[in-house]
Amino acid sequence: MKRDILERVRFFRSFLAHPRQVGAILPTSRWAVRDMLDMADLQNARLVAEFGAGTGVYTQEILKRLSPDARFLAFEIDPDLASVLSEGIEDPRLEVINDSAENVESYLNDSKLDVIISAIPFTSLPEKTKQNIFRKAQRALTPDGVVLVLQYSTFVQQDLVQRFASVRRRVSLFNVPPAFLFACRAAREGA
Repeated sequence: MKRDILERVRFFRSFLAHPRQVGAILPTSRWAVRDMLDMADLQNARLVAEFGAGTGVYTQEILKRLSPDARFLAFEIDPDLASVLSEGIEDPRLEVINDSAENVESYLNDSKLDVIISAIPFTSLPEKTKQNIFRKAQRALTPDGVVLVLQYSTFVQQDLVQRFASVRRRVSLFNVPPAFLFACRAAREGA
């Protein structure tokens, strides 16, 4: 209970300091996280990345679902949140990276990602940054890979449909505000 309160305070402080990067005043609910992660086969994933790891709400649940020999890269651009995350979770599969998701390819060692999980607030990012992250995610993904995206509006759906051959959407009502969950597969040709 005390840890949850501290996590929410940390998250809120990050929101106040960088509202366009954080995008929400509260962390995503555990129900929305589980709903979203159910849209991918994390148990069989070899290499997974999380874009916008924040305080680790997704990170903890992802680790529960990964196989013992999986590799997990958690990107967090906020140095304070990245520090809290790396100090708070000790797991040999996890590598916390204090860098932009735009640089994901630099950390893959010529491998490809099976699953990308993103809670980055795309609607508040500059258009160039948003499109660059989408492009880099497409290039970093295996042909059978999936990109999971959580957003608080459907505005990003048009971008996803333009970039991916298959975009599935769910709504998680057990979140404040309700969350839109997207599972995107197979990059479109020429996107």
